[in-house]
Amino acid sequence: MADLDGLRIALIGGDARDQIVVQRLAALGAQVHIFGLPVVASYRIWVEGDVRSAILGAHALILPMSGVDSEGHVHAPLFSGRVRLTETDLAGLSTGTPVFVGFARPNLRQMVENQQLHLVEVADLDEVAILNSVPSAEGALQIAMQGSPLTLHASHVAIIGFGRVSMTLTRMLLGIGAKVQVFARSASQRARAWEMGAQALPLSAMAQELQDVDFIFNTVPAMILDSALLSKVRRQVMIIDLASSPGGTDFAAAEQLGIQAVLAPGLPGKVAPRTAGELLARVYPDLLLAHTVPQNKAASRGGA
Repeated sequence: MADLDGLRIALIGGDARDQIVVQRLAALGAQVHIFGLPVVASYRIWVEGDVRSAILGAHALILPMSGVDSEGHVHAPLFSGRVRLTETDLAGLSTGTPVFVGFARPNLRQMVENQQLHLVEVADLDEVAILNSVPSAEGALQIAMQGSPLTLHASHVAIIGFGRVSMTLTRMLLGIGAKVQVFARSASQRARAWEMGAQALPLSAMAQELQDVDFIFNTVPAMILDSALLSKVRRQVMIIDLASSPGGTDFAAAEQLGIQAVLAPGLPGKVAPRTAGELLARVYPDLLLAHTVPQNKAASRGGA
């Protein structure tokens, strides 16, 4: 079990997932300083009055999986006010301090670089993404079942891209009897999809093959379902786009064509926040120990 004794962790913003993470880190000995997240102060948990006070002197900073928007506002849906992170706030961290976030937009990346901090995008790590793929896939199935008059069983389903979420989604869909086609750029990904029991095709086959599908799940974070491709699919199809905003679908074209298309990124925190929080709480202790500067921890212990 990870020992976080002596580590001072700042956690800014977040949602129900992060409330679980806070409790776990404190239970392992970390001193957790919070702003922008409703948590009751207790032993090893401090609720600060502003961002800078929470960050000052921390050995690591944890930001939400949803990150920070282009204006510096931190995702904090449970907090009564807006939470904004500035470069001045980050100046309260020592050089090389790790900043953990789900994914970083350019402005956060630039602020971290300017302050010579160490950015860790946890959503890209296998140990996080593979675990998160379960609530993501379940959430995608929930959206499909609620939004369509069809059962997924015996339906013709297309999955675009074959990363960690798509792999879990393919396994679930095959398990409930869907007819699954996977469209992937990589030959190795197509080989894995075939091994799992799906029909595996290159992206170039989409224009012909998507004409008769009932559901399309997209995970490619680039414009791939454009107006030309959408014009070839059935009007009754349902599209669930799981890629990071703005997704990979031309939603304006879909609306004009009368096609139901849903942008659904960040599903773990929406459909299964408790499980998603427990998964993050399982991973963060080892990440903190791997990325924090050992001297900082030793110094904190010596001054305690």
